[in-house]
Amino acid sequence: MANDASTVFDLVILGGGSGGYAAALRGAQLGLDVALIEKDKVGGTCLHRGCIPTKALLHAGEVADQARESEQFGVKTTFEGIDVPAVHKYKDEVVSGLYKGLQGLIASRKVTYIEGEGRLSSPTSVDVNGQRIQGRHVLLATGSVPKSLPGLEIDGNRIISSDHALVLDRVPQSAIILGGGVIGVEFASAWKSFGADVTVIEGLKHLVPVEDENSSKLLERAFRKRGIKFNLGTFFQKAEYTETGVKVTLADGKEFEAEVLLVAVGRGPVSQGLGYEEAGVAMDRGYVLVDEYMRTNVPTISAVGDLVPTLQLAHVGFAEGILVAERLAGLKVVPIDYDGVPRVTYCHPEVASVGITEAKAKEIYGADKVVALKYNLAGNGKSKILKTAGEIKLVQVKDGAVVGVHMVGDRMGEQVGEAQLIYNWEALPAEVAQLIHAHPTQNEALGEAHLALAGKPLHSHD
Repeated sequence: MANDASTVFDLVILGGGSGGYAAALRGAQLGLDVALIEKDKVGGTCLHRGCIPTKALLHAGEVADQARESEQFGVKTTFEGIDVPAVHKYKDEVVSGLYKGLQGLIASRKVTYIEGEGRLSSPTSVDVNGQRIQGRHVLLATGSVPKSLPGLEIDGNRIISSDHALVLDRVPQSAIILGGGVIGVEFASAWKSFGADVTVIEGLKHLVPVEDENSSKLLERAFRKRGIKFNLGTFFQKAEYTETGVKVTLADGKEFEAEVLLVAVGRGPVSQGLGYEEAGVAMDRGYVLVDEYMRTNVPTISAVGDLVPTLQLAHVGFAEGILVAERLAGLKVVPIDYDGVPRVTYCHPEVASVGITEAKAKEIYGADKVVALKYNLAGNGKSKILKTAGEIKLVQVKDGAVVGVHMVGDRMGEQVGEAQLIYNWEALPAEVAQLIHAHPTQNEALGEAHLALAGKPLHSHD
């Protein structure tokens, strides 16, 4: 291994996904000499195999639904079907444009970008392409890959992961989706819009089980209305090929058959064989353990993103990467409040939230100290115009701040910005009620919910 000791970078980053490239951009902006090592394409899972391409598919599905349902708005259209190659072309153009822009950003900040498979070789170096890249500090940001279950082999043929689903050359006639979390319900929503017969299998008792139970129930009701089938509360046992597809058997003996099985049981960290243990980095089940400042137990090594056991969201990776860069540049940094991170599931209807659930609030503050209010979107003019149903639910500590905002309905992801300000600034309902929200907007529903919680409802009953 050639040891190029002529350059010692301030920061060497292993992995160019959301967390890694955010740290590189912010670090360079603050005057650090940064090397960014990535084996595939800068942008990582989010840009190439996650957030961006899946949302493009979901938007294509939304357009398909609008074409089918346009007559309810007095517009006559004909829906002739899905042109899968054209959908992929649209999706890939979105990804490609963002990728080129990101490459330009990396170059403009004068980050040293190294394409190749890196491996941690010491607490202050990474080996890549036969070179040893030295750094005063190393940031591990190697991300995640789709997980499976014991005894269930993802073969890319009839049993597929989200990576395969994103490049599938057809709309499956029927699909079983194993996992009712974010990835599972988003693909269920898109495929249903494209015309597939979809069944979601979730071992826990609700879809999107980490959300407030009310949000889960609203989504389940909406999925039933859309004809998306789901089986809850029983775990997977086995999958086997049939003559025409796949058969899934659950622990209670119930069987389901479809053309394909999408395994959407979450994502696991990419950490094996990368030299982390040899360098003394503390780990648990493949995750790198960090403190609230993203520091590992090795003083010269930090870690961010899906590699650490925090929320697996691109915007969390951005925030963690920025935190590390600012800490290394000597700025004062504040640990991330993960409850204050906005969370959005982009199915139809969307599920968006920030803060804690009603159940969690009761656990922390006591059942008698928690107030919950539901505002139905039926009272919101813009939601009526869009013909979307759903609710905004507020969770408040009695006579205190709003500690949870939970929203279900089309475009609710666009309302989560104000919701996160309400939570993170510990706003009282009366303070939000003073703000004037534009009419008619869906954002107004958030204002109306707070008016009601403050004891002065306008377009809702006492």
